[in-house]
This record gives sequence, structure tokens and C-alpha cells, in this order.
Amino acid sequence: MASSTRHPPEAGELPSNRLPPLRCRRFRLDLTARTQIMGVLNVTPDSFSDGGLYLDPGRAVAHAHRIVEEGADLIDVGGESTRPGSEPVSTEEELRRILPLLRCLVEKLPVPISVDTYKADVAAAVLAEGVDLINDISGLSFDPRMASVVAEAGAGLVLSHIRGSPRTMQADPTYTDVLGEIRDYLRERIVLAEAHGVHPEAIAVDPGIGFGKRVEHNLLLLKHLPEIQVLGKPVLIGPSRKSFIGKILDLPVEERLEGTAAAVAVAIWQGAHILRVHDVQAMVRVARVTDAIRKGSEKI
Repeated sequence: MASSTRHPPEAGELPSNRLPPLRCRRFRLDLTARTQIMGVLNVTPDSFSDGGLYLDPGRAVAHAHRIVEEGADLIDVGGESTRPGSEPVSTEEELRRILPLLRCLVEKLPVPISVDTYKADVAAAVLAEGVDLINDISGLSFDPRMASVVAEAGAGLVLSHIRGSPRTMQADPTYTDVLGEIRDYLRERIVLAEAHGVHPEAIAVDPGIGFGKRVEHNLLLLKHLPEIQVLGKPVLIGPSRKSFIGKILDLPVEERLEGTAAAVAVAIWQGAHILRVHDVQAMVRVARVTDAIRKGSEKI
């Protein structure tokens, strides 16, 4: 692996210092001072970690307000599980799950609202409700209309890498050069998004921890995030409670807090700008300390 492709931050410099704010429609996420924390809010019956917990609208709204109080810089709402082996749901069902919640959150919370979807019709409907960011696990590969829908709304876009589909992605993921293949895929996705009118400063990338990767692939990605950082876009990482942590520690999903904390700290140290997590309060604390060490100052 050629070291010439890496451009790690200089000592004492946070990895985001060279990036402009991320455009999220109504908001600009400042990536220069500290790592941003994205809180997960799934309104699904079958997500791998929190499936079924927030199907009740009142409970979901309360949780959204709670994680903002705990320090979330943005919230990612999901209406379809994309855990390994999951089956897709219809556009109508996905919207039935998320629209009532979004109508209670948009304009009510002081942070950007993201929706985790790969369907352009879902994106169009939630953007019409005022959502700020679309988090597309397929990196525009599942629905070719997604980029145009996001561009027309002037919204932010997270482009993720996936190998296969959620139903099949963990069957037998293989790579010749995992870092190079993921980096090149994301570069192509960036070009496609910008060609369809998505603002260059509205794009973040996610190498897709756990989405068509073996344990060793996930570890390599976390260890060598500068390979993704060279794309010149904010890097989002979602290691929270993932199976690679469970396999390392031989622990179920509900006992992966410390493993998640380790992955979050390493991801920040290696160049991540946004961390997508379930345990917001704990990971905010991890991020603040990691940022302080990177910066060499308690003032973050």
C-alpha cells in the first residue's frame, strides 16, 4: 500500500481543519473545532441493535430530544433495517414509519435531521418535510434518481460503500485491495453526485463499516482511514455496536459499549469527522477527550 496516497493531519491538528462546513440545507456543520456526533434513531421492528424500541411515536420523539440533550450534533432517522440478511420494505411502509416522527422533529430540534434511505421516492417525501441530509447506504447505486432528488432540494448527502445488498452483503465479501477498491468506489460516487448537481460541500463519505466486509476489512478501514480522507470530503464512520466488535470480544450487541468506544476513539484519531452512534452521551465524552488529545488542549 503506497504511503504517498496518505495525507494525515500534522501533529496537534484536527483532521477536519482543512474542510469547509458541511452543507446540510438549513445548517452548516462546522468540522474544524471538534468531531460531530450523529445520533441513531431507528423506527423499525428489526434493526440489529434497537429494533422495536422506538416504534411508539411518543417514545421516539422523547428519545430524539434526549439524545440532542446528550450532545448529538445531528440525528439520523431510519425506517428500514439494513442489518445483514434484512429484507427490503416498500416505500409506503418506510414512509409510514418515519413521516409522523419527522413532522414532530423538523423545526423542533436545533440540529440537522438526516434520513437513512436509499430510495429516491422516500428521499423526495422527507425532503419535502424539511429534512436536511440523506444518508444513502448504497452510495447512489440502488436508485439512480437519488442524486437529482437531493440536488433539487439543496440537501446534504452521505455516500456510503456497500458490497452487495443488505440481504446478501455478508455472504462472502472478498476484495483484492479493500482500501483501494472502497476509495475508488467512493470517488466515483462523488463524481456522479456532483455531476447531478449536488453541491461539493454538501457531500460526506462513509466507507461502510460492516456493509459487505469481514472483521479484518473493518479493522483495516479503521486503521487506515487517511486512505479515505484523501477524497477531500468529510468522513462519516458508523462502528456502533457492530458485529466486528462482538466477534472480537465474543459479546452480544447489548454489551458492546466499551468496544464501540475504542472504535470511535481510533476512528477520530485516524481522521473521521462524524461518528454515527447509538450511545450518544457516552460517545460524546469519548469524542471530546480524543479531540482534546489530538489538539493538545482542553478547549474543544
